[in-house]
Amino acid sequence: MQALDNIRVVLTSPLYGGNVGSVCRAMKNMGLSRLAIAAPRPEGLDPLDVRRMAHHAYDVYEARGEFPTIEEAVADCGLVAGTTARPGLYREHARTPREWAPRLLEAALDAPVALLFGPEDRGLTNDELKPCTQIVQIPSSRAYPSLNLAQAVLICGYELFVAADVFEPPEERSPEAPSALRERMYAFWRQTMLETGFMKEEKADHMMLGLRRALSRGPMTVADVRILMGMARQTLWRIGRADAPPAGADGDGG
Repeated sequence: MQALDNIRVVLTSPLYGGNVGSVCRAMKNMGLSRLAIAAPRPEGLDPLDVRRMAHHAYDVYEARGEFPTIEEAVADCGLVAGTTARPGLYREHARTPREWAPRLLEAALDAPVALLFGPEDRGLTNDELKPCTQIVQIPSSRAYPSLNLAQAVLICGYELFVAADVFEPPEERSPEAPSALRERMYAFWRQTMLETGFMKEEKADHMMLGLRRALSRGPMTVADVRILMGMARQTLWRIGRADAPPAGADGDGG
């Protein structure tokens, strides 16, 4: 996660400790750890409010850097991406976080990269956008385009995290069911639906095609088939079919 480690989230004069705490949590969710506060307000932030919203990400706040100006907060950064929800002459080249993410990650392999966010009450001014090499605009409804600070950080962080390709999704432990096992399961369900009166023999082929279609919309593993086959066998056993032992009797299900 080298590139993500070099992404710096810079908050400009944040107003509320709760928002900053939520930013810390969003950052940690997305593998980001470097927080900077530019031009902090003289009254400071309530650390209890920060901690209340940060939960287990308070360490991100504790490790923050504080700088008198935006320029000092991003002085060592190769790229500086400023976020905006407002249109304007100097914001027309804005692109989405998804579009900018690969470029920012590539640059982060060589030097720190800053993601710059404005205060909650007004966002970034044109003057504050001057150090920015990229302008980021998060797609949102025109009815209310302004996002909460932590929400904006989370969305930008998510796009960077996905583009970094570091997430490892869980793998299915049970293999795909072989055709022979699936056919055996369908045979049990055909018998079950006939024996319970769910369908008549003359409609069986039609109903079984419908069942196959319903069960073929996604992967079907060995475990899935054994559960379904166990349900059918248990039903047959409960209605007194001597040739259908209870589910699990020979390892097929239950």
